[in-house]
Amino acid sequence: MAGIKPFSQACVNNQGPILAILEQAFADVSRVLEIGSGTGQHAVYFAPGLPHLRWQPSDRQENIAGIHAWMDDHPSRNLSKPLVLDVDLRWPKGEYDGVFTANTCHIMSWQSVINLFQGVGRLTAEDTSFAIYGPFKYGGKFTTESNANFDQWLRTQGSHQGVRNIEDIVELAAEQGFSLVKDYPMPANNQLLLFRN
Repeated sequence: MAGIKPFSQACVNNQGPILAILEQAFADVSRVLEIGSGTGQHAVYFAPGLPHLRWQPSDRQENIAGIHAWMDDHPSRNLSKPLVLDVDLRWPKGEYDGVFTANTCHIMSWQSVINLFQGVGRLTAEDTSFAIYGPFKYGGKFTTESNANFDQWLRTQGSHQGVRNIEDIVELAAEQGFSLVKDYPMPANNQLLLFRN
């Protein structure tokens, strides 16, 4: 079932700073759903770093083998087998009091981002912590020139992609009962947005 291990240098660069925040944000969380686990590197790093909870990776079918490959090399007792989850299709059943997603909102279409939030709203319990990592615009403006250049590059890869306005993300979260409680500045001009319902 395992395949060739994919690799993301960005995961290596950001996993330490993200975990430092999740240790606080997920301190009272028991079951986390990671949406868009990608290579699987975050899952195998965060799970042993948060031994009090169960980490559930997920992604589209084409990425599952790569996640398994990382899990085979870095097993953790609190790391569940990855679920197939495409935000635009039927979601798996379950209930979670923690959700994490990294570098997804600017890759998905806006409709897919809407679907992501609606899916999270269906699967989460009360007092859920929802953490979103990635680049964002504020008031329609980029925080740095590098993020503006990144947005341009994204749009050459697909017209549906682009750095999102934080105000639009906060509005989508509010529709599902989530409020922004903290906006953490992160390395490489990214943010970690922490929501609670």
